[in-house]
Amino acid sequence: MKDIVVFGGSAHPELTAEVCAHLEVTQSPVSVSRFANDCLEVQLQANCRERDVFLIQPLVAPVQEHLFELLLMCDAARGASAGRITVVMPHYAYARSDKKDAPRISIGGRLVADLLTSAGANRVLAMTLHSPQVHGFFSVPVDHLHALRELASHFRQYDLSRTTVVSPDLGNAKEAAAFARLLGAKVAAGAKQRFPDDRVSISHVIGDIAGQDVIVLDDEIAKGSTVLELLGKLRELGPRSIRVACTHGLFAAGALKRLSEQEDVLEIVCTNTVPIPAEQVTGKLRVLSVAPALAEAMRRIHNGESVSALFDAS
Repeated sequence: MKDIVVFGGSAHPELTAEVCAHLEVTQSPVSVSRFANDCLEVQLQANCRERDVFLIQPLVAPVQEHLFELLLMCDAARGASAGRITVVMPHYAYARSDKKDAPRISIGGRLVADLLTSAGANRVLAMTLHSPQVHGFFSVPVDHLHALRELASHFRQYDLSRTTVVSPDLGNAKEAAAFARLLGAKVAAGAKQRFPDDRVSISHVIGDIAGQDVIVLDDEIAKGSTVLELLGKLRELGPRSIRVACTHGLFAAGALKRLSEQEDVLEIVCTNTVPIPAEQVTGKLRVLSVAPALAEAMRRIHNGESVSALFDAS
């Protein structure tokens, strides 16, 4: 991996270290300091001149702090004459702000994409964006990975002969269908409605649930209100067992504890795109690593090889 330089922000140092281990490169250090007036300063402590620079930083809480740190890293790399700057963003928090669904609101997903490009990003590597249109917010190339293969590999240890993958809403049904194909399972979806006060209602579930081993699949779980609402509706239909899976396990406001307390939920599976504090981990949680997939994508980008094979869920 000649002429590759990998820096990691402060959002998820464990993931950066794991990616570097898979790439067999030494992680380059970053110095982040704060002035007396609360402004941040970032210094990349390795030579970037004409090199292929990768900046790894998921946007996790505190999101604004980590976002601005990433922007400063981009600017520092550009000022250091980097040959190419690739932002590796395993979780793009602003992807949820993807449309104007109320008067006089901003579309944060597009704005942040513009900020990253203006700061110097030449390419973006992301994983499981909240909605497809977010890909088009960027004016630079975007390689969009997903974690379906990692999740499928985990669930293949079980008997899948009577399995149904359930999407909490129709918006995620395409991903759920792709996941179901990987497992040779059936697919179902909830009819979800979100109200202005952030309440969620699922009126019914479309698909075969009775007597099935259910895997609830979502792209991310934040407060868990949608999944909890869906679980209530699924119980009325008589599933044989229930497991929950997602790519981004944000688990805000005690969501992981609430989900773990559901007696009929056998397992909660997520990936390490975002860090999960050790004090929140429960016995039902299984965390899968996406570091090998990110590292392989970075290797292909660096070597000018096709990344499309990593998009294929088959």
